[in-house]
Amino acid sequence: MKKIRIIGISAFFHDSAVALIENGEIIYASQEERFSRIKHDSNFPNKALKNLLDTCKLNLVDVDYVVFFEKPFLKFERLIETYLDFAPRGLKQFLFSMPIWLKEKLFMKKEIIENLKKFSSKFNEKKFFFSEHHLSHAASAFFPSPFKKALIFTADGVGEWATTSVAVGEMNNIKIKKEINYPNSLGLLYSAFTYYIGFKVNSGEYKLMGLAPYGKPIYSDLIENKLVDIKEDGSFRLDQSYFDYSTGFKMTNEKFSKLFKKEARRPETKIQKFHMDIAASIQKVTEKIILKILNSLKQEFNLDNLCLAGGVALNCVANGLIQREKIFKNIWIQPAAGDAGGSIGSALAMWYMHLNKRRVLTKNDKMSGSYLGPSYDLDSIKSDLEKSGANFKILEKRIMLRTVAKMISEGKAIGWFQGKMEFGPRALGSRSILADPRNKLMQKQLNLKIKFRESFRPFAPSILEEQSKNWFNLDCKSPYMLIVSDVKKNKLVKVKSNLNTLSKINQIRSIVPGITHVDNSARIQTVSKNSNPIFYELINEFYKLTQTPILINTSFNIRGEPIVCSPKDAFKCFMGTNLDVLVIENCILEKNKQKKKLLRNYKKEFNLD
Repeated sequence: MKKIRIIGISAFFHDSAVALIENGEIIYASQEERFSRIKHDSNFPNKALKNLLDTCKLNLVDVDYVVFFEKPFLKFERLIETYLDFAPRGLKQFLFSMPIWLKEKLFMKKEIIENLKKFSSKFNEKKFFFSEHHLSHAASAFFPSPFKKALIFTADGVGEWATTSVAVGEMNNIKIKKEINYPNSLGLLYSAFTYYIGFKVNSGEYKLMGLAPYGKPIYSDLIENKLVDIKEDGSFRLDQSYFDYSTGFKMTNEKFSKLFKKEARRPETKIQKFHMDIAASIQKVTEKIILKILNSLKQEFNLDNLCLAGGVALNCVANGLIQREKIFKNIWIQPAAGDAGGSIGSALAMWYMHLNKRRVLTKNDKMSGSYLGPSYDLDSIKSDLEKSGANFKILEKRIMLRTVAKMISEGKAIGWFQGKMEFGPRALGSRSILADPRNKLMQKQLNLKIKFRESFRPFAPSILEEQSKNWFNLDCKSPYMLIVSDVKKNKLVKVKSNLNTLSKINQIRSIVPGITHVDNSARIQTVSKNSNPIFYELINEFYKLTQTPILINTSFNIRGEPIVCSPKDAFKCFMGTNLDVLVIENCILEKNKQKKKLLRNYKKEFNLD
């Protein structure tokens, strides 16, 4: 059977990415940021595309179709109509944006094809197609799922027009049923509060989610009464007089600040109880809207399965609530739920819907654990380490696993680099920093001395899949670290005081304090022997030593830096942080055995996230 190859591309907003589909199978996917080392890189993914072609030993002329994840002309139409609706407000933004659109974005097809022809001058323009933004999201959520039929819920900032969409997927087809359009957007509402609390939009939303448990939702009624009108079916309308995202260069305006009686927090200034309460309030309102929508959709469509995509689907706390509420029997969330995942979705939509190919269902999903990026063989790793001047030893796999498990149990923080790089925002045991969850000081040390980031941010547990029910109130698999659940009561310890500040983080709440957030919850990754055998074996070795089948797992990078991609990136991060040990495949490097002249401070190379 002839292989039909389709490349999907997302680019020009944030999180540019490429993906390769062969006869419906996802072969490769990666984000441009991992190669350019620019976090959330929005440029055309030239470096990622080069790696795709090199890794898969392809020439671009061998590819049958290239699909872009959205339609620029529809986006331009939305922009023009928005300016007309809000005129004369927004004139400055209009005058700023129009030259860019007229010079570049309206001719995006020409720009994309020019970039593609850098890889092969013989690339045929007739092979190039556009998908639609929310269809790409929906396809990324449904087609890799194990479901024959499912409801698909997509929510993000904005695509061309849609900000929230409902679709039904059945076998090889998806039908969009309902949409909420711009400027009413759940993603932009959440991002407005991200901006107001002083975090970066399209980057800091997960900080807002992590901050919420420190506060109380005392402003949720005010948000519902003034900012967002929520209907019984969960549909909503935002009062645009409080927001500037349609007409200015900020997310919120003075009227928004007056409503909450405080100016927007300046980045890097002290976080106060007010900011914690604001975070808790918008999190509660977001959850309320999502649950109302899903309950209404369950009644209307009466489907058992739910698929989620779009940036809002990265809200793991809301996902955990959906799971606990049991509105649907089964839930599947695209691990690269944001725009990067649109590259996979656009390619799959071409294969199943445009080419009308048969869809074969399997028991598990078709994301291969999200391990879809490049890997490095031992010879190239040794060469890179030797060129870097690194001191390392190579151990047989079984000995390496026992050695590393013992180091973790002794309090060492480990940079862990194995196999194919993960696709999406989460480190899932291929490009991870690992540590002992029993260590009461580890959460603070990892945040301040290794990640160089805010102390309040929690860390996730990676747990042996078969052990998850013994440690967490979780009755499903969570391979992509996208569901928050509570730590079991028998693992908790009594808290001595009830502080109302960020000092709460220093309180010991469970026998695994390194992964227990202030509300006794955790964002869980369940690890199976099939999806990541070497990571599973490492956790199992730690379990044998400690009777704890869990490791702290956080992404292998410092604040503001993309997750490491290559052995060179890993060594650089290792030497620029207080990591104790670096493990790349079977190579082990100990910090105290490296040349001191190789130590470096490279924090200033990256903008704060």
